[in-house]
Amino acid sequence: MAAQQNREGQQFGNYQLDRLLGRGGFAEVYLGHHLRLQRQAAIKILHTNLSEQEIANFQREAQIIAALNHPNIVRVLDFDVQHGIPFLVMDYLPQGTLRQWYPKGTRVPLSEVVTIVKPIADALQYAHNQRLIHRDVKPGNMLIGSRNEVVLSDFGVATIAHSTSSMTTPQSSVGTIPYIAPEQIQAHACAASDQYALGAVVYEWLCGEPPFDGSYTEIFAKHMMTPPPPLRQKVPTLPVEVEQVILRALAKDPNDRFGSIQLFATALQEASASTWQPSQQTVEQTRYAPPVAMHQDPTEVANSNPPVPMNPNVAANRLMPPSATIPPSPAKPTPGQKFSRRTIVIGLASVGVLAAAGGGGALLLDSYLSHLPYVYHGHTDTVRAVAWSPDGTRIVSSDDSSTARVWDAANGEDVYTNKHNPGLVAAVAWSPDGKYIASAGFKVKIWNAVSQASVYTYSKNTDTGFDALAWLPDSQRIASASDQSVQVWDATSGGEVYTYSGHSDNVYAVASSPDGTRIASSGSDKTVQVWNAVDGGDVYTYHGHSNAVFTVAWSPDGKYIASGSGDSTVQVWDATSGESVYTYRGHTKGVDSIAWSPDSERIASGSDDKTVQVWDALSGGNVYTYHGHTDSVFTVAWSPDGKRIASGSPDKTVQVWAV
Repeated sequence: MAAQQNREGQQFGNYQLDRLLGRGGFAEVYLGHHLRLQRQAAIKILHTNLSEQEIANFQREAQIIAALNHPNIVRVLDFDVQHGIPFLVMDYLPQGTLRQWYPKGTRVPLSEVVTIVKPIADALQYAHNQRLIHRDVKPGNMLIGSRNEVVLSDFGVATIAHSTSSMTTPQSSVGTIPYIAPEQIQAHACAASDQYALGAVVYEWLCGEPPFDGSYTEIFAKHMMTPPPPLRQKVPTLPVEVEQVILRALAKDPNDRFGSIQLFATALQEASASTWQPSQQTVEQTRYAPPVAMHQDPTEVANSNPPVPMNPNVAANRLMPPSATIPPSPAKPTPGQKFSRRTIVIGLASVGVLAAAGGGGALLLDSYLSHLPYVYHGHTDTVRAVAWSPDGTRIVSSDDSSTARVWDAANGEDVYTNKHNPGLVAAVAWSPDGKYIASAGFKVKIWNAVSQASVYTYSKNTDTGFDALAWLPDSQRIASASDQSVQVWDATSGGEVYTYSGHSDNVYAVASSPDGTRIASSGSDKTVQVWNAVDGGDVYTYHGHSNAVFTVAWSPDGKYIASGSGDSTVQVWDATSGESVYTYRGHTKGVDSIAWSPDSERIASGSDDKTVQVWDALSGGNVYTYHGHTDSVFTVAWSPDGKRIASGSPDKTVQVWAV
């Protein structure tokens, strides 16, 4: 993959690049203008250098895409390869996407939905007639045109990207899982897969949420095995005929859906009328063309930048070459037949992997499976804190039900449970030598990590309990935060070393420097205070945030400190001088937790916006956004080998996933 760079001011073909609109995993989009005509356009530049053979493939596929001519499809105006770098020129549509017009959670009136579905279905029917499957129908790929018409974007871009091996990633399908059809999960996408996706979009618009929720793997499994919840349970006023149409579009078997996407749109329009009667054409069991032999890997650019007028996300489109043969239809399941767990695993693994595997399919399959997240469901209440054992084999996590649980980091199997009484357990931490675990609630408990034998219980200087704790590197001392102070004390005897009282309001977080000489603490007074770990003497106070500072972390190399705040930012600054390095603004709500990678090169941050964002610690450039949780992310922790992250949430889960 070619190195990403800012290309503003450069010339690609007859277009000068004026401004970066967005950047994703394998493409970036610039607003540009034609040098002679002075017309604006969106220029999508792929992050790769093509070989001679790949250039020929790119030009052949781009010609087919550029030949699409429909009023509800974004036009490809030009394409070329410059110094081995492929690019496409498309209409620039500044009015944004339907995801921007209808943010997540929005309920759209039925009449409005019907009006929108018709042009989208028209565009997809046209593409299906051209033997083109979109594969990524979603609100973010529906744009508003210059005459306020709805247009569908990103036909074929992923096909082009997929034509080079360097563009394929194991996690390429995760961005579209709310709308992905069961057969597409099994790498057998067909035209009916677009109908399923559009049906899922309609379902979401009508009730404010997609058909299925949960972690990635849970949603995949539900797409394959679980009927969607009845819409009328969520929208009682919805006509039953409309519900029936949408649920038919969401049938697990593509043969049980409408015979074409145009028939789906027609049925929806008829059902929305007060005198709904299914037309004979709607009722006919006209079958889709069976799955097409074509590229199998749906790919999407991960992009956490704010939405831009021309969507920079590269859609998961698939073009069937004119010479491709049509394989037999998949066998229709017998009544009551269900997908096996093995089918689900193989199906999940095939999405985004098997097509790229070539002769190394088994190795890529193993690699993909190792990247799938797993969800720990042992908690019955909000998960407050999570920590890895120093050897990476176990995880301890705590919740609001007075419980700390220790479990196997590889498979989520419970090892044991340690109860606090009373109240929530706000923090847990493993001693650096791996021998002990500390948990903070109304008291701070220290116990043997293996035998569970109690070592010491600390309850001094607080009437309300402890919000945070941190081991010092010597595994002999602990810093614990309660109310407006931080106490440093001996972990085996409870002997107090000193109390730091520099804060003017509640302290929410505390962290030790890697060498144990300094401590950083933060809280409601909007400051991070850095002080001497030996005697509590002040070193300096950082005043960069405009809201409470909920989390603070020292980089493992000791050079920097990162702090997260209710002001939705993470700020990184020099640990010695307190001088600001940069501010990360990728989150849309308050930041509750941060963790550095063991090599100090990346930072993971959890937020009330329900995401964990992983980004470059030196530049702040976004690397990846994890959307597995259905509620705020209160805690994140990086595994000692730097390969996995564990994140906890009020959704009562801890999710472990590969970085």
